[in-house]
Amino acid sequence: MKLGVHVSIAGGLLEAVARAQRLACTTMQIFSRSPRGGAAPVRSAQDLASFDAARRKAGIEPLAVHAPYIINLASPQPQMWAQSFRLYREEYVRTAQLNADYLVTHVGSHRGDGEAEGIVRVAKAVTEALDSHHADVMILLENTAGSGQGLGFNFEQLAAIRNAVRAKARVGICLDTAHLFAAGFPIHTEEGLRQTLEAFDRAVGLAHLKLIHLNDSKVPFNSRVDRHWHIGAGHIGVEAFRRLINHPRLSELPFILETPKKTEQEDERNLTTVRSLRKRSPRARHAHAVRA
Repeated sequence: MKLGVHVSIAGGLLEAVARAQRLACTTMQIFSRSPRGGAAPVRSAQDLASFDAARRKAGIEPLAVHAPYIINLASPQPQMWAQSFRLYREEYVRTAQLNADYLVTHVGSHRGDGEAEGIVRVAKAVTEALDSHHADVMILLENTAGSGQGLGFNFEQLAAIRNAVRAKARVGICLDTAHLFAAGFPIHTEEGLRQTLEAFDRAVGLAHLKLIHLNDSKVPFNSRVDRHWHIGAGHIGVEAFRRLINHPRLSELPFILETPKKTEQEDERNLTTVRSLRKRSPRARHAHAVRA
């Protein structure tokens, strides 16, 4: 099972790897810069090489980078769109320099200009970012909770953006469980999870699902509010997460937690909860029995 958390880069990239190792992560997500603005750090080739070597030695793969929150690729305002695109293109280059596998992207808000127009602008930005730098980094479009005028709260919108990108083979999807629940996808029940995955497969295709953000929800079902919470302590509930991480169509995907935290101990508690829900394969059970 590939399981990790969003790790702070405070103190440097090597410290981020050390944090992930202390938590026994086998995958992780980071920001390449402050998500809320300011100048992006300039990293030397040696720093980048050391980080890449350290995280690979630690067995942390895949590596995801989350794009900054200040970017709105769906903006109808030309100046805001141009600034967002510039920052996004730079983020794609930085993600490639980090040898990351994925750049997780919030698709943004159309600001009342209309869904169709917003989708065109997002697809244009993603297309041009990919055209500007030929790297192995896959862009992952993330679903949203459905608040305000944001895009990405249903699978058809995500599919429309992906299908409009010229190099769509370099575009996948990241699904956030708290966002799904808040947007009205009943993943908290066995039947609801089945329906949700079938709907995603029809609209996008499960082959394009590359990463899951594993978060409980502090707010009730279909609230259209994005409030992550501790695994099993929110409205989605522990049994829903047991079904999610053991589902045959999902269990081999990387799971990354973005649960609230002030200390590493909170990450540790959430990771422990998830690990306790994982069912061992018959082969693993047999190996354990032989060792015993």
